[in-house]
Amino acid sequence: MELIKITFDGIEVEVEPGTTILQAARKIGGDVVPPAMCYYSSLKGSGGKCRACLVKVTQGSAKDPRPMPKLVASCITGVQDGMVVENTLSQDVLDTRKAVVEFLLLNHPLDCPVCDQAGECDLQNFAFEHGASATRYQEERRTFDKIDIGPYVQLHMTRCILCYRCVFTADQLTSKRVHGVMKRGDAAEISTYISKSVEGEYYGNIIDVCPVGALTDKTFRFKNRVWFTKPVDAHRDCDKCSGKVVLWYRGDEVLRVTARRNAYNEVERESFICNTCRFEKKNTSDWVIEQPRAISRTSVISQNHYLGNLQKPDFQLKVAERDYKAIDDTHPKLVEYKVNKE
Repeated sequence: MELIKITFDGIEVEVEPGTTILQAARKIGGDVVPPAMCYYSSLKGSGGKCRACLVKVTQGSAKDPRPMPKLVASCITGVQDGMVVENTLSQDVLDTRKAVVEFLLLNHPLDCPVCDQAGECDLQNFAFEHGASATRYQEERRTFDKIDIGPYVQLHMTRCILCYRCVFTADQLTSKRVHGVMKRGDAAEISTYISKSVEGEYYGNIIDVCPVGALTDKTFRFKNRVWFTKPVDAHRDCDKCSGKVVLWYRGDEVLRVTARRNAYNEVERESFICNTCRFEKKNTSDWVIEQPRAISRTSVISQNHYLGNLQKPDFQLKVAERDYKAIDDTHPKLVEYKVNKE
């Protein structure tokens, strides 16, 4: 198969035909990869809804070098041979991404201190990297009536950004989806049909795919913060799923069980786990422990987990050395203060 060449942020990469711009960027890796709030590599049909991954195509292809007139969603736009794409190099992209963050946060409550998703929330990371420090929104935020969708999953509709990931997950992993997006426009919400409970052997995976705190684990609700827990890779023989999971410990207690995610915080198709592994196996004796989970050093989850070979932050030390000012004990006001104190 003949490969296609694409230049992304000045970096040339070869990919297979049918690859999207986002997938090509992920092949390069690093900071050039656009963020994604709705796209999920293991869910067919996902993407194109949040507009977080917009990029600028400055050259459509080698045969037609004209630029695309508008920014395009990299998660659903296929590459062409000779295409030139700008992400971090384009100020238009960065300004638009900042506006997308502001739009996503219009109705999002500022309840990170009490949200179980805090510390591993894609929207938190997105807002920290591309958002503004203040909002211009003055109207009332939208609210929804609380509904109970089952014994295992907690729904917080006020946090939902309508990425549709949970809908695709239920469609593709369960035998019968009983929830979806109801109503339209500003009133659109995730809900169940005729107040049904979300039940099914793989329905718990909607917790893992949710990029925000809209769908959380009821068995983990308010029990702990993720940066106080220690994740460990483990597995068990399961006749329903792969049985490969991450156990989140606090001391000797298993607080929750999740599927294993990749570098882009996504669960691979073959790594989705069943409800039995997720909710019913909370004892260490149920699992074969493999190793501590590899966590990015930039993640808040890694706090206090790496105790050996600690490196001092060179940048902060250089700033401290540059700005250091010795205290002048002979200053008249300081001498006067010492005399009065005595």
